[in-house]
Amino acid sequence: MKKIDIEHAVSFTGHRPERLDMSEEKVFSWLDEQIRKAVDDGYTDFITGMQRGVDIWAAELVMKLKEERKDVSIRLFAAVAFRGMENQWEKDWQKRYHAILKASDDITYVSDRPGRAAFFKRNEWMVDRSSKILGVYTGAPGGTKETIIYARNHGKDVILIEDKL
Repeated sequence: MKKIDIEHAVSFTGHRPERLDMSEEKVFSWLDEQIRKAVDDGYTDFITGMQRGVDIWAAELVMKLKEERKDVSIRLFAAVAFRGMENQWEKDWQKRYHAILKASDDITYVSDRPGRAAFFKRNEWMVDRSSKILGVYTGAPGGTKETIIYARNHGKDVILIEDKL
């Protein structure tokens, strides 16, 4: 297992596509801008929770930037709640998920049991290994809100697309 450089690590949190109240284009553009800024600010390690939507989009943007910025050592870490969490997804999302796993510098399966608790455990695992959190949050209850609260309570730098908390 490769060691994450916590001081220079960024984690992502955000909603699945069907829970967003803004366009995917807006989210993509914001994530791209924030990831590029993070790299310019010296962040090198990026952790994705591998969920449909924000996590996968962010990971794909990191993969793209890794190809563009050969002058910087950018690493992508996949934090998966449990094995097989993608099994019920549409084929396109599964294909993207597996491409990210293949391109990741390291993969951690945070829980060995499926269920809601595994996602919360994964979110805390990610926050504990990051100094910055990039979040796409709409104000809805759930894992994204809990992750942001956990991160703020642990003194992490939390950057949100729109601060609704």
